[in-house]
Amino acid sequence: MSGTRPLVLLDVCGDPAELLVDFLNTLDVDEGTDVLASAESWQGWLEAHELGCFDATTGEELAAARQLRDDLRARAAGEPCAQVREVGIQVALSGDGQVELSAANPVGFLAAAVATVAIEQRLDRVKICPADDCRWAFYDISRNRSRQWCSMEVCGNRAKARAHRERLAARDTA
Repeated sequence: MSGTRPLVLLDVCGDPAELLVDFLNTLDVDEGTDVLASAESWQGWLEAHELGCFDATTGEELAAARQLRDDLRARAAGEPCAQVREVGIQVALSGDGQVELSAANPVGFLAAAVATVAIEQRLDRVKICPADDCRWAFYDISRNRSRQWCSMEVCGNRAKARAHRERLAARDTA
């Protein structure tokens, strides 16, 4: 256990799956923005998510956050992760004997959220929209876990219209 910083228990963040999706969406492909482009914007994101107790202004913390996000986005898109990374999750025993995941840094905290979602067997519900101009992370709430698009009204509709046009074009050339 780290003696330099107090642990922050995961139960302070609400639904860890929601925190995970928000973290994955710190990269906005459509808008061309990246919260992890600077330590200041990363710290602001943490504060907006009630995690301002963490100091994320070091270059090392920022690099670790980027690596974790890239690995998790790859995993959510169904791609292999680059490598195994050590992220500093810790297990704490609460006063009432409950086991809690915790961390002393923001990357460990986010990894603890991911571990909790995985333990709850919900990690496969965190997905990346396959539209190249979107790539937005979302939580699949469908009963059979088959949702593909962040929004059926936007990305799904575009994909279906594109596929329809391609079928028509193929039929016309045949």
